Amino acid sequence: MKAPTLLELAGPRGGTVADAQRILRSLPRWFGVDSALLRYAQDTQRFPTFWAAERGCAIAFMTLREHFPASWEVHCMAVQADARAKGVGRQLHRHVEHWLLAHGARHLQVKTVAAGYPSPEYAETRSFYKALGYDELEVFSDLWRPGLPVLQLIKALHGAA
Repeated sequence: MKAPTLLELAGPRGGTVADAQRILRSLPRWFGVDSALLRYAQDTQRFPTFWAAERGCAIAFMTLREHFPASWEVHCMAVQADARAKGVGRQLHRHVEHWLLAHGARHLQVKTVAAGYPSPEYAETRSFYKALGYDELEVFSDLWRPGLPVLQLIKALHGAA
């Protein structure tokens, strides 16, 4: 994995809906439902969103939702297709963790498609989060829609009491 050059991390403000749409559209195997894609892009303006950029151009974002002051969720995370496997997601996630710790957070969760649904793309997603220290917590058989099992993963933030 080669580290990107000149990676700029910002947030919880930064990019635009258009930046988010461009990044999400580069990932049709993950974000192929247009109505969901548009909602995730709009949510970058509603929820705390962090951005990674190269040479001033947004290449990744992570939107968070606060459930309780100590418990947050990764609402959406995406790294532009041509920037994947270069450490961008890891660096962005680390930046977000530092921000969360500074704001008193102790837990971070994420939901993704569970292993019971055949998808090499979501196998990559699960592997990414597990490599970041997330543990599997629960599978919901019909949270998003019938026939699509959803895996909830959770991470205790380093430094949390």
